[in-house]
Amino acid sequence: MKNNYLVFRLLPGEDLYEGIIKKAVEQHLKAGALISAVGCVKEICIRSADGHTVYREVNDFEVTALSGSISEDGVHIHIQLCDKDMRCLGGHLLTGTTVNTTMEIVILNLENEYRLSREFDDNTGYDELVVTKK
Repeated sequence: MKNNYLVFRLLPGEDLYEGIIKKAVEQHLKAGALISAVGCVKEICIRSADGHTVYREVNDFEVTALSGSISEDGVHIHIQLCDKDMRCLGGHLLTGTTVNTTMEIVILNLENEYRLSREFDDNTGYDELVVTKK
């Protein structure tokens, strides 16, 4: 990707997780950081910090934070949400979180300075981020 930023909007009914991956792939983005997301979702699918528990809910949520990294080997994204009663929850974003009215996203392109990849880490049991300065 040649630009410093990838800026786009996801439409109602689109999957938030899959939409971010699709845009990154279309733009050949190999190293990026989610730096802004404004919008709302109507259905969520997130994983808790235990690495196993998946939480699903159909409700109107404002996205109050979305952060993560995009590498050649995949993405790692966390989301924070607030419902109509101002109850906040968050976790690891999974496929199944659906945009309600809009989702405006900005991703910073890091590939001019860094190579981001993921390698299995015996300590965590997950593919973890490996950062290489170019």
